[in-house]
Amino acid sequence: MSTRSSRGGGTVSHGSEGYETYGSGRRAPAPDRTGQAEAFDAIGARYDDAFPHKEGQSAAVDALLAGLAPGSRVLEVGCGTGVPTSRQLVDAGHSVVGVDLSAGMLELARKNVPEAEFHQADLASLRPEAGEGAGELGEFDAVTCFFTLLMLPRAEIPAALRLLRSMLRPGGLLALSMVEADLDDAEIPFLGHTIRVSGFLRDELRQVVRDAGLEITGEHTYAYAPASTDVPPEHQLFFNCRRAGK
Repeated sequence: MSTRSSRGGGTVSHGSEGYETYGSGRRAPAPDRTGQAEAFDAIGARYDDAFPHKEGQSAAVDALLAGLAPGSRVLEVGCGTGVPTSRQLVDAGHSVVGVDLSAGMLELARKNVPEAEFHQADLASLRPEAGEGAGELGEFDAVTCFFTLLMLPRAEIPAALRLLRSMLRPGGLLALSMVEADLDDAEIPFLGHTIRVSGFLRDELRQVVRDAGLEITGEHTYAYAPASTDVPPEHQLFFNCRRAGK
């Protein structure tokens, strides 16, 4: 949901359908993204000014690259401006598809990484089948999802992780990050706008990831202080994962 550069992720319509259920057997409500895309449309290039150093994100991509065959197909969910992740993956010789909620962020991504393919699509609308419909992007050798799940209510995050797993070919790789926080769809000020964010404490997030059928192969943490005083310091969690089972 568009979250922060590579904080991004998205929906064409703010009430898009997705996730048949959240695992309860009942049909899940349509995701509510009201205001999220508009905030990132307005923030635009100021996002990279506020978050100029993304060492943890780049290190997680380096770990991902070490396990990828040449010319792999990689999906960046919440691509934001395309920097640094889509740029890093393209420069390593991989075929990159990025999706985001924010049309403004996607415009910047297409300029920053013209070699990649970008779509405005909701995470909830993604499907592992290849087709002409919105979100029908097919399967991938790897997926990156940096800070995008922050923008979802907690109840939606397990379903989102299961969906990301389904987008991976067997044995495929996922690089994931969140901010460690005990929050659920809480409104916070962010670069002059209000956004809604969720988070987990570290042990709980590990369990949520494993319950989604993902094996955690590595993790690291960073204490991050954004360049902007409009954004508080945060404790970032990075997981490198592999699709477990078939």
